[in-house]
Amino acid sequence: MNTSKLRRQIVFEAARLMYSRQETEYYRAKMKAARKVCQGWVKPADLPSNREIRDEIQRFACTFEGDTRTQNLLSMRLQALRYMRLLKAYRPKIIGSTLTGHIRQGSDIDLHVFSHSCEAVTAQLDDEGIDYRVEHKTVKKHGEERIFTHIHIQDQYAVELTLYPTERASYGFKCSITGKQIERATLPEFEQFLLKEYPGIDLDQRLAEVEQNIDRFQIYRMLLIPLAGVKQSRKHHPEGDALYHSLQVYDLAYDEQPYDEEFQLAALLHDVGKAIDAQNHVEAGLEALDGFISERTAWLIQHHMDAHAIKAGTIGARARRRLMANENYEDLLLLEECDQAGRVPGVEVPDLDDALDSIREVSRLCG
Repeated sequence: MNTSKLRRQIVFEAARLMYSRQETEYYRAKMKAARKVCQGWVKPADLPSNREIRDEIQRFACTFEGDTRTQNLLSMRLQALRYMRLLKAYRPKIIGSTLTGHIRQGSDIDLHVFSHSCEAVTAQLDDEGIDYRVEHKTVKKHGEERIFTHIHIQDQYAVELTLYPTERASYGFKCSITGKQIERATLPEFEQFLLKEYPGIDLDQRLAEVEQNIDRFQIYRMLLIPLAGVKQSRKHHPEGDALYHSLQVYDLAYDEQPYDEEFQLAALLHDVGKAIDAQNHVEAGLEALDGFISERTAWLIQHHMDAHAIKAGTIGARARRRLMANENYEDLLLLEECDQAGRVPGVEVPDLDDALDSIREVSRLCG
């Protein structure tokens, strides 16, 4: 096989690995693709460039995502602008695919912020009521060990803040593999870029619209977290607290219907009312979720206790016929099975944020 054809195959396979999120780094994706295509070791100098891979990823995105990719890119850029303005005091700079436009499924927003105090940055996020997670990551490079601080924010699109000392704000950053300068933009540069990229856009108005749109996944998280403190009857729930139970039910629902966002949400959220009013948890949960879930999800949550009565044979004939007449009746019975099966002590469950991220991704792909 000639060299150019091999190169094209490596480009395609590396792009596929990165688009499907099996690999996140260009170098690893290229080496893995090369070993598969060439059935052996390939010298790094013979590998295709990052730009070739990136362009191929964009072809994947255009093919599979169509017009939604363009809409998502603008939404991501507006969200990035919102955080850059919020963190203006820390001289934020945007890098990566949100800036260059080379987004793909699961892409996040990468920002550099500059401060000697991580607590100062997180205090700003606390003031805005923004949920985040701080990660200290040790990296060894050229025999030197460094600790990087990342702040992960869960929003409509995930945001990763990388913290650097204040004096590094004016430094240029180079790629550790290519040695080339990394594309990045300051807040004023990014604003000018957006005005040029989207002629006639009113950034202040669009940002106001973004801030008015409450992220429903933050609402879900806020309602689910208190369930960790809700202890349940050992007779009916030997597994433990209500959050652990809800995550079990969600995991089972995901296995049954991996592309059904509404069903997965019903499974995850069916007991949120227990942290509000334990005696009337269905109505309390629906009231709290009003406006943030679909009519179908609400119906499944509303009747999940009726489904237990159906299974036990204690529901009246008229009530059962009324439920059976609904197009979601079979899903209700499936939810009941997941609810009953999700009561096993010690079983492994996904992290709450991972579960919400998974549902968010299903919503993005299938919405």
